[in-house]
Amino acid sequence: MMSSIKVENLGKRFRLKQDRGRSVKSSLLGLFRRSDLEKSLWALRNISFEVSPGETLGIIGANGAGKSTLLCLIAQTMRPTEGSVQISGRVSSLLELGAGFHPELTGRENIYLNGSILGLSKKQMDERYESIVDFAELKDFIHLPVKHYSSGMYVRLGFSVAVEVNPDVLLLDEILAVGDETFRKKCLKKISDFKRAGKAMLAVSHDLETVKTISDRVLLIDKGKQIQLGEPGKVVDDYLWLGLNRDKAPVVPKQWGTREVELGEIRFLDRAGQEQSEFKNGEDLRIEIAYEAHQKIERPVFGFSFSDEDGKICFGNNTQVQGLPIPFVEGKGSISLKIPKLPLIRGKYLFSFSVHTEDHAVNFHRKENTHVLRVRSQRNEVGFVEFPVVWSLGG
Repeated sequence: MMSSIKVENLGKRFRLKQDRGRSVKSSLLGLFRRSDLEKSLWALRNISFEVSPGETLGIIGANGAGKSTLLCLIAQTMRPTEGSVQISGRVSSLLELGAGFHPELTGRENIYLNGSILGLSKKQMDERYESIVDFAELKDFIHLPVKHYSSGMYVRLGFSVAVEVNPDVLLLDEILAVGDETFRKKCLKKISDFKRAGKAMLAVSHDLETVKTISDRVLLIDKGKQIQLGEPGKVVDDYLWLGLNRDKAPVVPKQWGTREVELGEIRFLDRAGQEQSEFKNGEDLRIEIAYEAHQKIERPVFGFSFSDEDGKICFGNNTQVQGLPIPFVEGKGSISLKIPKLPLIRGKYLFSFSVHTEDHAVNFHRKENTHVLRVRSQRNEVGFVEFPVVWSLGG
């Protein structure tokens, strides 16, 4: 099947000029040293993908990742520095709020202006005009200059023009982020109709749930580089994971205690007994802790806790609470705990472990935030832990 969009090794470099207050002499010398006056920024590099007719490709990434630059290159409002873009059929795009609208012209005049830009005749636009106005729900405002329109009205008119001109390829940049819920649902239905009609679409959005809903595949871009292209749920999860791994500040571990009992190596083990630093939500987790008692200690209590990155304890437990009396420890040994079907949701968690007396009066050894456990999940709950929930309507 022939691709509607084919992007090969696409790259865009911007030259950033440095404006420095300099003398006439240094400015003249600078003419012979252009490299001293300009720096290059690659907004995109080595981007390659294809989009087939009837397929929707979602594009996600942090602000500044290069998503909008990519759409501009595909819309040919910007020229690439390297690589190529091949488009089959007419392209309609809505790349930013109000793009292509003249503020002094009325809604009606802008509809015909946009149609002519897309290569449609007046007759063709006459045939589409009523559908555009009806879809945008702007009949009472269509003869007003668009400079008086709200952001929601801009979106409705722009989206209506973009879809009603019947393009082969539709490019959308954050268009569903503005506007009321009723119009958003109309847009999603129109997108579904486009898919069934064999239209190709590219949609940039920070609304990850919408991206997963409308996309057949998702492209993840980070700092201008193509990170992943694949199944929506998996790529969205990887994007969230990418954000979790960008630590704002290094974790500062602490430990203290009298050290009559000293905690040693701590290991996170999966079901197969393999040591891991990250687990999926719902997997079995076993934690193994080595210790050495430098003298006989009677009735010690071992405990642990998981905290978030701000230090808030998500869950804690110890052998005393669990009803596991330990008569004594002496010499080297180990203790382990198992957490079946790990209930922690997606996030980065700090692990603390301690051994102390039954009355908590003496801390033999406490290791606080010494280990990091990362949890992955494709679920979308918020908070720290997952627990069974059953919803019902009407009680």
